[in-house]
Amino acid sequence: MWTEPWLLLAALIVESCIGYPQALYRRIAHPVVWIGWVIGALERRWNRSSYSDGARRWLGIAAVLVTAGGAAALGYAVQALAGKISFGAVLIVLIATTGLAQHSLYQHVRNVLRPLRDGDLTSARRAVAKIVGRDTAALSEPDVAAAALESLAESFNDGVVAPAFWFFVGGLPGLFAYKALNTADSLIGHREPRWRMFGWAAARADDVANLVPARIAGALVAIAGGGGLLVMLRDAPKHASPNAGWPEAAMAGALGIRLGGPAAYDGVLHERPVFGAGASPSVADLARGLRIYILACGLLWLLAAAGGFLVTDPAGWLSEIRGATWPR
Repeated sequence: MWTEPWLLLAALIVESCIGYPQALYRRIAHPVVWIGWVIGALERRWNRSSYSDGARRWLGIAAVLVTAGGAAALGYAVQALAGKISFGAVLIVLIATTGLAQHSLYQHVRNVLRPLRDGDLTSARRAVAKIVGRDTAALSEPDVAAAALESLAESFNDGVVAPAFWFFVGGLPGLFAYKALNTADSLIGHREPRWRMFGWAAARADDVANLVPARIAGALVAIAGGGGLLVMLRDAPKHASPNAGWPEAAMAGALGIRLGGPAAYDGVLHERPVFGAGASPSVADLARGLRIYILACGLLWLLAAAGGFLVTDPAGWLSEIRGATWPR
């Protein structure tokens, strides 16, 4: 079920301009929040400490199947309905925008950059706390910039490239299923004892779903930044995740800085791999990173447009190439 590339391009452009309206969010929340409600309900009902590890793992698999399968079924129903009405393409584009996060990601990182530029470290810490899971109360200015850049790079994949990829591959069912898997991983795909067994399937499924998109995202960041491919290839495998290291290492290489390293979560210091070999990021590096992000989003649009031209072949040149008789 390949989606018309022009629908993907339209969804990317529309979402970048309007995002998800706050008025709508206040009224009905965001679809990702709905998915979170379902996952939370299943976790409370099925992930009980009285169950054996084996039972909790199987129930975790069932939770992933129910959530992702239900999301895909809903996407299929919506897409089928859209195919029967005159403005169905518009409806699909508008609904697809809810699975993309170009606009909101830009806003969240810009909200960190602005107070850093003004020397307001306290406000910058509060802003970055909204997009990272680490402890932020004692972060220095370079630490805040690093946290924002790491979140920007990783979320470029999770919130932009991967949803676009699965929308292209599987239409609304593919997009909805990916968002369900990614949300499940965020909520229950952890290594702590409470979630280790129940969240195993969510973590593994999310890893598989991001294998291709993460590498595309890393390449786009490196190209947009005018460098970083070698750093990405060298350092990405250091990450505990098979995917998160690709866009993060690419961002470090593109900016010529160092990302990663030790970080505290809930008061516990965790050793993390280091990406890049430069200095710690500055406020100027965060601003450059945001510009690279914008360019990388633009490159993704160009990929969608190129796919559209290949599919529609408006000038007939592709047909001529296919029908050409090559000399032997």
